[in-house]
Amino acid sequence: MSSQEISALLAANQGKDRYTAPDFYAIDDLLSEEQKLIRSSVREYVKRELSPIIEHFAQNAEFPRHIVKQLGEIGAFGPQLPIEYGCGGMDYTTYGIIMQELERCDSGVRSTASVQGSLVMYPIFKFGSEAQKQKYLPKLASGDWLGCFGLTEPDHGSNPAGMTTHFEDKGDHYLLNGAKMWISNAPFADVAVVWAKNEAGIVHGLIVERGMEGFSTPTTHNKWSLRASCTGELVFDNVKVPKENLLPGVTGLKGPLTCLNSARYGISWGALGAAMDCYDTAQRYAKERIQFGRPIGGFQLQQKKLAEMLTEITKAQLLVWRLGQLMDKGLATPAQISMAKRNNVEIALNVAREARQMLGGMGITGEFPIMRHMMNLESVVTYEGTHDIHLLILGMEITGENAFV
Repeated sequence: MSSQEISALLAANQGKDRYTAPDFYAIDDLLSEEQKLIRSSVREYVKRELSPIIEHFAQNAEFPRHIVKQLGEIGAFGPQLPIEYGCGGMDYTTYGIIMQELERCDSGVRSTASVQGSLVMYPIFKFGSEAQKQKYLPKLASGDWLGCFGLTEPDHGSNPAGMTTHFEDKGDHYLLNGAKMWISNAPFADVAVVWAKNEAGIVHGLIVERGMEGFSTPTTHNKWSLRASCTGELVFDNVKVPKENLLPGVTGLKGPLTCLNSARYGISWGALGAAMDCYDTAQRYAKERIQFGRPIGGFQLQQKKLAEMLTEITKAQLLVWRLGQLMDKGLATPAQISMAKRNNVEIALNVAREARQMLGGMGITGEFPIMRHMMNLESVVTYEGTHDIHLLILGMEITGENAFV
């Protein structure tokens, strides 16, 4: 889409986003003034630059590539990472708030940001050499470069230990072969953090750059979900990777799983943003839509739906706020993160479905965001650990028994 067409869309749809966040338990009182200021800034950006165009890009299954630089400018990439690498130096609660505001608009937008920050920048910061941090993090933080994360394979999703992507030591370089799929950001990514096994079967992280011979990123087409997000494959056909591109700070599955914990945390906030947007849309519609001579919000069943939505949203808000406190103190466990991701995506799906029913036929149209949120959340409930996988992570924490084997 041309810049002129984007400008026309922005002009035609300014002011149509009337979102007001629900806050039934005055959770704002638990936030600092700085956190609220950052939230206001991101919310204003979303209303000004994203909401007016997101429906068009979703309907046309097109990635709004121009927003990558914008997301860098507002500090949405790696906001929790140190300032010395061009990042925000913020706390995890603020990171969560930013993800919530982005997914309030669209899960695909939040996916772009959380993949960049939690799955590309975070492993480079956590496990990379100082030279790698200096080379990659500033450009990723600014949005000059887009990154992706290669873990899932065609035959290995929930079982990453079974990965077959591998590399061999060729003396002055590594030779990488294999494939990854369902990779957000892949078609336009400048760099990929790829997890592969060496000759001994030990998992390592490698930084693969676009332009390396034998590295390609085919686009995944025909998606009914995350249509404004770019998804693709990573294909490695005898790719020569310089030895300095190996992440030196970790071996084994601890590396990618640590990254996933950070991403799942962001999702727990983000999915809640989608739920809040669906609720706000349904509440406003219930006050304005007249049937049988009165607003539909005056009928018992509609009030029941709204009351149940708000209750679940409020519980989820308290859940992620407390999780944010634990993350900031370094005390959050993987099981606690799994609980929040699983719960908040589930309530978001339920809220979206109930809101869609309240809007009747209008709920399936692009005039309202609900159906788009519903379709997006069907991906969110699957990626970064499926709904059932998170159930088993929590079950193992409760019982001490590993149900994965």
